[in-house]
Amino acid sequence: MHDVWFTSDFHFGHFNIIRYCKRPFGSIEEMDDALAEGVNSCVKPDDVLYYLGDFCLGEATKITAYRKRLACKTIHFIEGNHDRAARKLRNLFASWEVLSQINVAGQRIVLCHYAMRVWPHHVQGAWHLYGHSHGNLPDDAQALSLDVGVDGHNYRPWHFEEIQTLMQMKVVAR
Repeated sequence: MHDVWFTSDFHFGHFNIIRYCKRPFGSIEEMDDALAEGVNSCVKPDDVLYYLGDFCLGEATKITAYRKRLACKTIHFIEGNHDRAARKLRNLFASWEVLSQINVAGQRIVLCHYAMRVWPHHVQGAWHLYGHSHGNLPDDAQALSLDVGVDGHNYRPWHFEEIQTLMQMKVVAR
């Protein structure tokens, strides 16, 4: 049985993101190594990873090299605002969408790079997972939504069960 993971906003190869997000890395290489290790240390090759945008900067050879650094074979990609070059290499990923509605263990989940205030089936308990904001949007304790970007989660992906626990606490808080 495979595990399901969610993440976004690596910005591989993007030096300015270190300064912009106050990431604790001294170089692109150090950041790239830490991000790849953060994924590979928990996401196994046969697991499923949903990646919610802003993968990397660079041309095709760099994009391919960054993808090869991730051991997970099944990565579903949700396009972000910095993925124009990666869009040409969609074949490196299991799927490529701008917005996706999935079901994991009976839970409806809406995936988008951008945060939404409302989303399909939110009234029926669907979750919304997003990136883009780099941990800068305040969390709404009442909304079943979550920024799954690496900047707000110690530079590693979120496991489905971690999110499930968090969402159960939000339901109780309602």
